[in-house]
Amino acid sequence: MKSVIYHAFSQKEAKEYDLQPGAQRAEAFVRAFLKRSMPHVSQRACEDQLQRKAVVLEYFTRRKQKEKKKSKGLSARQRRSLRLFDIKPEQQRYSLFLPLHKLWKQYIRDLCNGLKPDTQPQMIQAKLLKADLHGALISVTKSKCPSYVGVTGILLQETKYVFKIITKEDRLKVIPKLNCVFTIEVDGFVSCIYGSKFQLRSSERSARKFKVRGTIDL
Repeated sequence: MKSVIYHAFSQKEAKEYDLQPGAQRAEAFVRAFLKRSMPHVSQRACEDQLQRKAVVLEYFTRRKQKEKKKSKGLSARQRRSLRLFDIKPEQQRYSLFLPLHKLWKQYIRDLCNGLKPDTQPQMIQAKLLKADLHGALISVTKSKCPSYVGVTGILLQETKYVFKIITKEDRLKVIPKLNCVFTIEVDGFVSCIYGSKFQLRSSERSARKFKVRGTIDL
């Protein structure tokens, strides 16, 4: 049975359905109400429904539209298989990334509210530890592997365990952070980074607390 909305009977309808004003005949009222509301249903069908203990009124429900699932980005494995972050040989030129280095220096100046001669080195060190280093001029000053010592260039990519640096000789070097000490120079300020304590992704450093002290692992 479909859901219906109750409307009061007019005098004409009450007379037609034999409902006199003041009558307390509930059964007659219900029969008349159903007959008026559902003229397409026979009286026998209505009586059959009324013989049951419970009458369930059907109702229309709007189907909830399925929310479109947000497409997830590529996984790390898929990005590696597609080689999205590989730097092509023709792009491995130091001169191409000099504008990036200039932008990075301006970014650090703004981050430190201007690099003045009286600026505290500890403050710059604390800012650099949490800053984005892509574009920084970075050098390897100490390492357990002698071949890494002296490598200097612009940092192009940083992962959890390595720095990828482009040197002035247009060579792309992959330097592990472990067992290496790096220096970063900005407007005469030199800061040291102990790679063994720096094995984090760049996106994770902003919430990390670093202890400003050295290490004895070299």
